[in-house]
This record gives sequence, structure tokens and C-alpha cells, in this order.
Amino acid sequence: GVGMGMTAPVSITAFPAEDGSFQQKVKVSLRIPSQFQDNPPCPTDESIKIEERQEMTIYSTQFGGYAKEADYVNYAAKLKAALGSDAAYRKDFYLCNGYDPPMKPYGRRNEVWFVKE
Repeated sequence: GVGMGMTAPVSITAFPAEDGSFQQKVKVSLRIPSQFQDNPPCPTDESIKIEERQEMTIYSTQFGGYAKEADYVNYAAKLKAALGSDAAYRKDFYLCNGYDPPMKPYGRRNEVWFVKE
């Protein structure tokens, strides 16, 4: 019952299949605005959960444009190649982040994050 507006980034947790594509399972996360973080409103939809994201160190790459699944998969592969085999990060998921509203046509920012182990 409380309008909180949109926050950035919108973060999608991707669980890659063996070929690198997304599995059917994804999780979309939205940041709760600062004024609601100490006491967030309770969701009325049981499929919505409030989770606290723990502090993390990430490896990241950034790209522009209207990001699609194929773009995130492509940039995740590029980030994996750039890190090589020495970097220790979670291989079972990665985060796809978008920072801009849909109506912003230029200067869009997207990122792929690998969470350091």
C-alpha cells in the first residue's frame, strides 16, 4: 500500500546453464529506497520477499544500450575471459544490473557482476 518509486539498479540474478544461457530460474531484485530501509513495508504478495544483501566484492563490466538476455550472456562471457582461471568468484550465478528507466534512449548503463568468493 506504499508507493516507493523506482530505484536503481534493477538487479537480475542469472543462474547460467551449461551453454552460458540463462536457466528458466531468475530472481529480480529492487533496492528499497533509503527512507524505507530501517522499516520496510510488508509485501502483500507472497511471492515478494525482503532480503538483506550482504556486503560483497565484485568483478564488474559495463556496457550501454537496451540490454537483452543475449547481451548479458555475451558480457558475462567477456568478463569470464578477462578474469582468466586465477580469479575466484561464484560460478553458480551472476548479477545483471540495469540503471536506467525504459524511456531513456541514450547513455544507458548496464553491468554484469561476478561475486568474489
